[in-house]
Amino acid sequence: MTEAVTPQSPFDPPPSPPEKPGDTAAGITPADIRDGAVVALAVGVAGLLLGLLWVWLAPRVQYVSNGEAVFLRNSESEARIAADGTFFLLSVGLGLLSAVGTFLWRRAGGVPLVIGLAVGSGFAALAGWRFGLWLGSSSDVATAAAAAGKGVPFDAPLELLAHGALLAWPMTAVLLHLGFTALWTPRDPEPDPLAGWSGYYQPAPPAERALPPTDTGPTASEAPRA
Repeated sequence: MTEAVTPQSPFDPPPSPPEKPGDTAAGITPADIRDGAVVALAVGVAGLLLGLLWVWLAPRVQYVSNGEAVFLRNSESEARIAADGTFFLLSVGLGLLSAVGTFLWRRAGGVPLVIGLAVGSGFAALAGWRFGLWLGSSSDVATAAAAAGKGVPFDAPLELLAHGALLAWPMTAVLLHLGFTALWTPRDPEPDPLAGWSGYYQPAPPAERALPPTDTGPTASEAPRA
């Protein structure tokens, strides 16, 4: 049994060309998820570097004991604020490096890559903070004062008073990576417009009507009737 085929109107848009095998809609693939996991792991491990640099570069607050109590050696010292500032600046610098490294590794970007960068840098900030506290002086001030002796200054435990500095690394990394992706990621070519179809229909002009013949009187060959 033959199926009836409706002829195509001349005003219908031409059919779109068939899709190529490689022209499927872009989506999240297992490779993208794997790349995001690799970024999260690599950036998270880099948090140990933050802890090492923080312990090495941060200024130290010193205590002194009189045998009964522990006091600040210099009550006007700004070393505590400087320690927070050192952690913040190191986090911003490492956030910049992680954003640049991630972009150079995968210029195409993608949601999994951004999520991996955010999760990895957030974990790196926490890991660097805790690792720096572990590497610093002992948190047992009484024991440290007894070991130092009366009147002998000793280093106070390293502390991060401004916990908001923990957001410096993830925010810097994600914002810079998004900026790099928006500015320098190659764009997909735009599809060619459909040939022969402008989307505007203009009706054909109406056919001219035939005018009735005019009565011009009898011709020369016709004799007038009496």
